[in-house]
Amino acid sequence: MITRRGFLTTGLGALAAPLLGACSAGGGNAGRGGQLLTATDVHVADYPTVTAVKWIGQQLELHTGGRLRLNQYHSGQLGRESEAIDMARFGAIDITRVYSGALNNAFPLTRALCLPYVFDSVAHMRHALDSGIAEDVLRGFESRDLVGLAIYDCGARSFYNTKHPIVEPRQLHGLKLRVASSDIFLQLMRLFGANPTPMSLGDTFSGMETHMIDGAENNMRSFHSSRHFEAARYWSQSEHSYAPDILLMSRRSLEALSPADRGLLLELARQSVQQMRSAWDASEDKARQAVLAAGVETNAVDMAAFRAAAAPLLRQYLQQPEIAALHRRIRDFA
Repeated sequence: MITRRGFLTTGLGALAAPLLGACSAGGGNAGRGGQLLTATDVHVADYPTVTAVKWIGQQLELHTGGRLRLNQYHSGQLGRESEAIDMARFGAIDITRVYSGALNNAFPLTRALCLPYVFDSVAHMRHALDSGIAEDVLRGFESRDLVGLAIYDCGARSFYNTKHPIVEPRQLHGLKLRVASSDIFLQLMRLFGANPTPMSLGDTFSGMETHMIDGAENNMRSFHSSRHFEAARYWSQSEHSYAPDILLMSRRSLEALSPADRGLLLELARQSVQQMRSAWDASEDKARQAVLAAGVETNAVDMAAFRAAAAPLLRQYLQQPEIAALHRRIRDFA
């Protein structure tokens, strides 16, 4: 498997060739003729972001008579999200779906999407994103050899753990919780009183089983598809963040396409948002029913107490003019 350090130190050609072959947009022949794009995702094969990108590939092949195709590596086959970001920047892979929290440091506008309680609901989030906010955030990737193709929403993030129900922030005190490597989420967990532990999604299950961590925070669909519910039997509906996913493409790969193919791909990526949302809406309720049937205990939380605990973090980030302006626009759609 490509590692981030290995990728950066060994060089693009030496690493990309053995793993992917000549399968990127700039990589030449795809075996059956034409070009083969490579896409990655850490989620499983039937996860909505994976099926949305698969739809893009099907449509590309249909519209170009098979001249453009897409090969998708799901379930983390090509490594973690942090590694995928670097590989896309350097053109070793073409397309990757990444959690927005992992992009906060390099792309400041994504912070506004990850702040606690910035969105009130899925409907609010989708309305705001569709009203120009998604386009503004996606443009911010152009400076770092990436192209923002689409923003895929992924529901509300809440807490789950192996110990007990969480109703108030004080009940998180002392719990070791897996978080993505994001300053916002690290700070937020500390404000709630938890002990945040940066860890990849793939290591979280074993982390709970071995008592390295006590739980995590994520959306219901991921809680189910990662099978974390088998280790963590308590789900607390805090809805502290609606941080979405972002579909990125290597700028080098996009520019290697003809203008017509480039336009087709960009349009299909925009259309894939609705494909993803339909799949999400259909699968999230099924996931909830499945974890309930498995005996997971769910509970509501004291939302006012969680909002109050998160308020200092919100005030801190709203001191940044760009974040404050985007936050105001999002709240206008509440």
